[in-house]
Amino acid sequence: MTSILATGEATKARLESRPDVQKVPTPKLDLFRMRTFASDEECAALIDMIERRRRPSTLSDDTSGDAAFRTSETCDMDEADPVVARINLRFCEILGIDAALGEPLQGQRYLVGQEFKAHTDYFDPRGMDLKSTRSVMGQRTWTAMVYLNTPEAGGATRFKAIGKTIQPVAGMMLAWNNRRADGSVNPSTLHHAMKIRAGRKYVLTKWFCERPWPSGRG
Repeated sequence: MTSILATGEATKARLESRPDVQKVPTPKLDLFRMRTFASDEECAALIDMIERRRRPSTLSDDTSGDAAFRTSETCDMDEADPVVARINLRFCEILGIDAALGEPLQGQRYLVGQEFKAHTDYFDPRGMDLKSTRSVMGQRTWTAMVYLNTPEAGGATRFKAIGKTIQPVAGMMLAWNNRRADGSVNPSTLHHAMKIRAGRKYVLTKWFCERPWPSGRG
């Protein structure tokens, strides 16, 4: 546990030290915003890949019984692609987390009316997913997400527990620690990818885990 806590504090300090990163003011979680993470050209290339490789999004530990809980589409990004590889490395460098602890990159597409209702990125400590398929990698630690475009209307990310709603802007990264300072999972990271009202929304998501992601997976 000591190493996990140390990693969380080191990432927090690293982000706080960067002049191009702003900490969202709240005592409830460590949430950061970087407005210029990806270039227009990179965003366009990543959107093109999402369009070509997308599939219906899925849920882990789904106990909601709500077929409309997550209605987006997901893309398993090709990490051999030069743009994807560059972005992947950038996530790790900015957060200061070993690339071995990162999950494979995923992209998501939201059309009008689509959303991902309020959820956390960490896994239910009592859930079967953490006990079975994620037993090797362990719990998620940090999340980093980049908006690849600016939708015409809607598509904000709402953190209800802290009363913050962040509007998507192309190239902007959000990053947050899914844990509290004591290492327990943080329910205040609950967030809602709100419905698109006009246009589309594309995002790229990078999750980090307690232990290395197995080679050959993803």
